[in-house]
This record gives sequence, structure tokens and C-alpha cells, in this order.
Amino acid sequence: MSTLETNYNKSYVWMVAIIAALGGLLFGYDWVVIGGAKPFYERFFNLTDPSAQGWAMSSALVGCLFGALAAGPASERWGRKKLLIIASFLFTISAVGTGLSNNIDIFNIYRIVGGLGIGLASGLSPVYIAEMSPAALRGQFVSVNQFTIVIGILAAQIVNLLIAEPVSAGASSEMILNSWNGQMGWRWMFWAEAVPASAFIFLSFFLPESPRWLMKQGRKIEAKQIFEKIFGTQAALEIMTEVETTLHKGEEKINWKVLKEPKIISALTVGVVLAVFQQWCGINVIFNYADEIFTSAGYAVSDILFNIVITGAVNLIATIAALMLVDKVGRRPLMLWGSATLAIIYVAMGACFALQIKGLAVLLLVLVAIAVYGVSLAPVVWVIISEIFPNRIRGIAMSIAVGSLWVACFLLTYTFPMMNKALGASGTFWIYGGICFAGFVFTYFNLPETKGKTLEEIEQSF
Repeated sequence: MSTLETNYNKSYVWMVAIIAALGGLLFGYDWVVIGGAKPFYERFFNLTDPSAQGWAMSSALVGCLFGALAAGPASERWGRKKLLIIASFLFTISAVGTGLSNNIDIFNIYRIVGGLGIGLASGLSPVYIAEMSPAALRGQFVSVNQFTIVIGILAAQIVNLLIAEPVSAGASSEMILNSWNGQMGWRWMFWAEAVPASAFIFLSFFLPESPRWLMKQGRKIEAKQIFEKIFGTQAALEIMTEVETTLHKGEEKINWKVLKEPKIISALTVGVVLAVFQQWCGINVIFNYADEIFTSAGYAVSDILFNIVITGAVNLIATIAALMLVDKVGRRPLMLWGSATLAIIYVAMGACFALQIKGLAVLLLVLVAIAVYGVSLAPVVWVIISEIFPNRIRGIAMSIAVGSLWVACFLLTYTFPMMNKALGASGTFWIYGGICFAGFVFTYFNLPETKGKTLEEIEQSF
């Protein structure tokens, strides 16, 4: 473990991490709010075809993909800070526009705009925080982004519950359509996001630029000032020397050829596979299609909204545990435990649906799955992909990994209604269990431990 970053300005790093992580909060809110609005906007837009339902749920993912792919090249050219500011504006535009929509195509367009914000924030916030954090606690600080994602998820769930008026058991589609929920309630679920989005716009202007990005641009004086503010004068000079050894002269501009280097390919393979695995493990289906899962388990609409809030609370508690464990236990043990445990849980969930075991048993399995995911795959994958790529190409490599994540997420979200219809809930969850087992095998053979190492030490190890 390097001793260069032992002493640091705690209050300053926490302030920077929390502001940058507001992108994560909006990511979480925007991502999950649609799940609570789903029973109402589907009636409003008369969405009955599984393909149309899947597109409405997954249209934002198109924006996520393009936002993630653009984040790397754009942040390498213009810096991390400017792209975070742009993301904050996109979240605000999406929140207002989605709620105003009276046409499903316009609705999907604004969801795509929000997805662009998610794509930018999901790739930029973890990298920015990693580049600003001390090595010994980098996992904890990067996990703050996951923590705010979970807060955003829980906030969306609570807002959905508070806004939606109670729906009586056995209410018909026509009754739901003609209710306040069906006409206006779902709109306010989206509009509520404009409040934290506006705060992010204001606060993001106070963020400093990443000193490691400034070093790559040759702006050493500015980088030194920021490093000094975080670590002090002597440590700043030593860190700058270490960073400089990882940068190649003349590579201020994007150099795509380095992607062919064996050590870059090795790191990219690990990053891409783990990013895809984090999505294909299936947990996001529980959040996005919670109403269908709990309906299959025998719950009514009002009960479902309450249960969704419970899942969000469990996710929040699990993420707090992850903040304390990721730099103590390490990345590798948490990934192995999480993937193996999820595989077992999904087999049990599939059995419950196959045997028509409903109610509390399914709810408990869902809660345990979310808790396991919240402690392991959810925060740890973001930590890993933010730290394993070299300084000179971190933005580009992160874009590739996060872009792969959103492609995987799109396929997962879009195909679930069709898989659920063709295979039933039991077959679908058994498939996710098999994917989790495959993820365990890959992690066991390919993921090194990175806790306690500086970004430059990790780069040398690859």
C-alpha cells in the first residue's frame, strides 16, 4: 500500500465526492421512478403489447448507451467537470418533459434524454471520485456514488408511494385510467426529479477539475494546486511524480491504438465482463418490473407500491454495509460471495414460482437478493471499473465498460416481458441463477484484488 495518500483533507474530499455523487442520485431516481409510474402510464398510453411495454421501460437505455459512449471521449477532451454539468441539465429537461408528455413517442424521447444524463453520470461520477480519492479509502468514496444511487432509488419509491392515491383491489384498467393516478399522478412522479436535478446544476459548478486529467493535459500547475488542497504540498509532489510515470509524452489527445496493448485488453476484458454481469445478474428486473413480480406473487397494486419501498430501504441498508466493507474485506471476496449467493437465491425464487408459493416467501427472497446485491455487485463493480484502467486512457476505457453495461441492461429490460411470457417467472429466474454462477467462475479466475493500491500501482500490476 502506498503511503503517499495517507493524510488527506477529509472534509474537502467528502464534499467533492458527495456533489459528484448527486449524478448517482439522479441516475437512481430516473432509473426507478418509471417502475412506480408503470401501472398508470401504460393505461394512459394504452400499452398492451409486451414489445411496446418493453420499449417504454427500456427506451431510456438507448440514451444511457450513447451517453456512456460519449462520456469517455468527451471527458478526455473537455474534462470531467463540464460533462457532469451537462448531465445535470439533461436530467432536468427529462424530468419536466416526461411529465408533460401526452404522446408515447414524445414520452420515449424524453426518457432517452434522461438516459443520456444517466449514461454520462454513470461513467463520469465514479471515475471523477476515484481520481480525487486517497488509495486506502478509494473504495469507500467511490461507493458513495452507489450509496446516492440507492438513495435516489428509495426516493423515487417513496415519492411514488406518496403521490399515488390508494388503488382498490380488483380495480379494472378503465378505473385506473380514469383515476387521478392514471391522468396526473404518474406525471408528478417524474416532475419531482426536477428538484434534485436543479440542485445538481448549481452545486456542480463548485467542483474542481480532476487533477489526474489536468496532468494528462499538461496543466501541472492547476493539478498541483488541487493535489495540495487534498494531500498537502510534499505528498502532492510525490503523487504527481507517480502519475507522470504512467503518462506517455505526446498523448494529450485520444490515442485509440493503445486499446490494442495486451495489458489494456486484459483490464478491458475484466471491466466489460463484470459490467455486463452486474446487469445480467437480474436484480434490476426486480426494481423495474416489481409490479409484475409482486402481482405474480399475489399482491395488489397498493401493496406492491409499499413493498417496493421496503425493497428500497433494504437496498439502502445493504449499501451502508458495503461502504464499511469494500476497503476492509476487499473487492474480490465480496464479488465471489455475492455472485454465489445470488445464484442460490434465484434457484429458490424460481422454485417458488414453479410451485406456486406466493406472498411472504417471495417477498423475503426478493429482499435477501437485494441485500446481497447491495453489499456486493452493486457498489463493487463500479469501484473496480473506476480503478483498473490506466490514467492515460481511463475515460475511454470507462466508456467502453459502461457502454457495455447499458447494452446489457437494455437487453435485460427489453427482453424480460417476453422471457417472462415464454418461460414464466420460474424459468426466467433460473436463467439468471445460471448467469450468476458463470459470473462467479469468471471472477474467481480473472479478478485480482485492488484494495489499498493507488491507481498507478493498479496500472502497473496489470
